[in-house]
Amino acid sequence: MARIVVAPFARDDLRDLIEILKLPKNTRSRVRELIRILETAPEAGAPLEGRWKGFRFILGPWPWMLIIYAYDHDADQVSVVTIQDARRAQAATTSR
Repeated sequence: MARIVVAPFARDDLRDLIEILKLPKNTRSRVRELIRILETAPEAGAPLEGRWKGFRFILGPWPWMLIIYAYDHDADQVSVVTIQDARRAQAATTSR
């Protein structure tokens, strides 16, 4: 089972999304449940390219929410590095 680490930056991203978009109170628990999937299937997320090469993503509780992570095979660790709104031009799925 892979260990999951959520970077402080990703926690801040989620907090900001909750505040700005007025997301429901259970948003954190919903995201936590989705991330737990990565314990047993750390490569379940789609790989990213370009400046995000080496990272993967899964969708959050809403199809616009990207949970970006890296998986270290040797350490068997998933590191969630950022949580983004895919509708933004700066999102990890864009080629810029």
